[in-house]
Amino acid sequence: MTDFLKYIGIFLLMFGLGACQPHRSKQALLGTHIRTQIDAIDGEVAVAFQNLSDPDDRLLIHGDETFHAASTMKVPVMIELFKQQREGLIDLNDSILLVNEFKSIVDGSPYQMSVDDDSDDVMYNNIGQKMTFYDLLYPMITVSSNLATNVLIEWADAKKVTATMRDLGAQNIEVLRGVEDIKAYELGLSNTTTARDLMIIMQAIAEHKAGSPADCKEMLRILKDQRFNEIIPFYLPDSVEVAHKTGSITGVHHDAGIVYLPDGRSYVLVLLSKNLENFEEGTEQLAGISKTIYEYVLQE
Repeated sequence: MTDFLKYIGIFLLMFGLGACQPHRSKQALLGTHIRTQIDAIDGEVAVAFQNLSDPDDRLLIHGDETFHAASTMKVPVMIELFKQQREGLIDLNDSILLVNEFKSIVDGSPYQMSVDDDSDDVMYNNIGQKMTFYDLLYPMITVSSNLATNVLIEWADAKKVTATMRDLGAQNIEVLRGVEDIKAYELGLSNTTTARDLMIIMQAIAEHKAGSPADCKEMLRILKDQRFNEIIPFYLPDSVEVAHKTGSITGVHHDAGIVYLPDGRSYVLVLLSKNLENFEEGTEQLAGISKTIYEYVLQE
């Protein structure tokens, strides 16, 4: 009887390994295809993919390499603001004064934002007026308003933002400061991230672990209103929804988001880049990687 059970166990193990093999082969082919696409890009790229329907269906390429976070750091700021509302520290419907004077983290010296360096010129018409936290948070994500970001991060506290990311399991992302702090930038004090950490953060929102279910649903609604769609959604059908946040500075273009297929399946995708020699061409090539991931998921 003991030998019989042993042989049955061996059979089941072999059967299980055989059943897993096609899935692993598809993952291996995906990895090979993506690496070929990355090699064609004149710059450095990191990819993180997680199928939310299958914990084992994941791809990480340079997942722990550090990148300048650019505007992807605005997602952690959003998460922290919702957290502080739950804790009773703020109410997103409360109004605060929109100012354009901030303190460098280097020496406390003042600096201002320039409309010429911001993707949101409308916000500057409201300087000196009161606006709700929410009315600043929404353009911080959807049109990547730098002015709104700096006002909000001073309220949220960058150290608290980073601590909350650690609680979510993102161990390397660093939110140090607001935007356009030139003194800090010159000293190498910039917000940084990895593809793995952004994947963890976006997955936490998707699975309602980055806050209450109601908060996460609202965060997803805001992320789905993203106005910059040149990377993850670019080659995808209109029937596919993407809740995402982009980020760009010279030679850098990122996108991190959750992709929702019409059949109910979803996945997280993070594409980070740096040292892009040709920004427009690199952006299109990153969009091509997103298309490859989408087609892979369709075949699952």
